[in-house]
Amino acid sequence: RISVIVPTLNEANSIEAPLDSTRFRGGSGDTEVIVADGGSSDSTCELASAWGARVVRARAGRARQLNAGAALATGEWLLFLHADSRLPEGYGAAIETAAGQGVAGGAFRLAIDSRRWDLRGIACGANLRSRWWGRPYGDQGLFIRREHFFALRGFRDWPLMEDYEFVGRMRRIGRTVLLPLSVTTSPRRWLKRGSLRSTLLNQWIVAAYHVGVSPERLAALYRGVRR
Repeated sequence: RISVIVPTLNEANSIEAPLDSTRFRGGSGDTEVIVADGGSSDSTCELASAWGARVVRARAGRARQLNAGAALATGEWLLFLHADSRLPEGYGAAIETAAGQGVAGGAFRLAIDSRRWDLRGIACGANLRSRWWGRPYGDQGLFIRREHFFALRGFRDWPLMEDYEFVGRMRRIGRTVLLPLSVTTSPRRWLKRGSLRSTLLNQWIVAAYHVGVSPERLAALYRGVRR
């Protein structure tokens, strides 16, 4: 069984797409879907419940929400999917194949739902980074064996970089893999700020993290630049 955990905050306009994508898993197992909501004021929770997902409410913050969802999960594998993203058809079969190879976890390739050349270039760069350096980001559908997740004590309660830091620890606990299928994510955050500005900001944040800037300081800087 795979437990797909989707963190949400006011995603009523988009929540059905990621949930629907979980139906096309392939393979021989089943999928459990958990929506971890951070206090939505719209109809996100009602829509998720009507769809058939389990809904858990947590304090806002992606790390807290993901950990709350994982605490309810019953699957052998945990798969963390952003609310603006969709899983590829056959994702379950791909994870089952990876499981047979003894991997601890991994991620999918990234596709951005746009034909713009600059956004396709960003996706290509993300995939090269993931393959060469083994550092996928949270928008690539991170997955991990349940026992490894709890051995690592989940995501750190950070306002930023929680996914990046978690991948670093996951790599130390066992072999990870980048699956050949792609998670498709919305272009909305790149369109909002501009693709070049977003890319430069993200790279600056990663560099600052590696020289010791705290996640709290990074989050404050990120919010300030993002405006």
